[in-house]
Amino acid sequence: MTALVDNNPLFWDKIARKYAKQPIKDMKNYEATLARTKSYLKPDFTVLEVGAGTGSTALLLAPLVSHITVTDISSQMIEIGREKAKEQNIDNASFMVAEAFEATSKVKYDVVMAFNLLHLLEDIPAAVQKAASLTKKGGYFISKSGAVGEMNFAIKFMIKVMQKIGKAPYVSKVTHKELLGAFDNSGFEIIETDVYPKGGINRYIVAKKL
Repeated sequence: MTALVDNNPLFWDKIARKYAKQPIKDMKNYEATLARTKSYLKPDFTVLEVGAGTGSTALLLAPLVSHITVTDISSQMIEIGREKAKEQNIDNASFMVAEAFEATSKVKYDVVMAFNLLHLLEDIPAAVQKAASLTKKGGYFISKSGAVGEMNFAIKFMIKVMQKIGKAPYVSKVTHKELLGAFDNSGFEIIETDVYPKGGINRYIVAKKL
């Protein structure tokens, strides 16, 4: 297993169609995250979203940038993303099956994004380092991750049970402090961070490449 392994793609392939039909559970905070992310985008930017699932967020942001590359470990998620792009007549988005931060090591982007991904990885500091290698100097890494370590014991126990029966993926028990600490000595400087919703576990971070 590599340091950044983010679960068996077969797990995500299996649930892809069901996942694509699920409505956003917290639209208010999703829109708050989206608004903050949009504020960092420019029409001439090239963007990479890693672990993008079916690409819903990427396709909402595509009209604001020059081009967006969408990657995910699941071929089924990527196939659904391609279908969505065609249905929405979005022609500046490309889709690629790839492990986390392994998409295009020779290409650098103005913005690299990873939403609901870092807490699925075994080595979060290594993931942030790889994100830095894909980001142009002065560019941004924008992420939103679940600080699963902040959850109460009952919920963490339930996750463990679901993992044993194949109903949940690997999840890191990372805390808010550890998520922020993953950016130490990474080549990034955190310029914005917040929690959506307030008092919850979802940590939003914007970091600028030095």
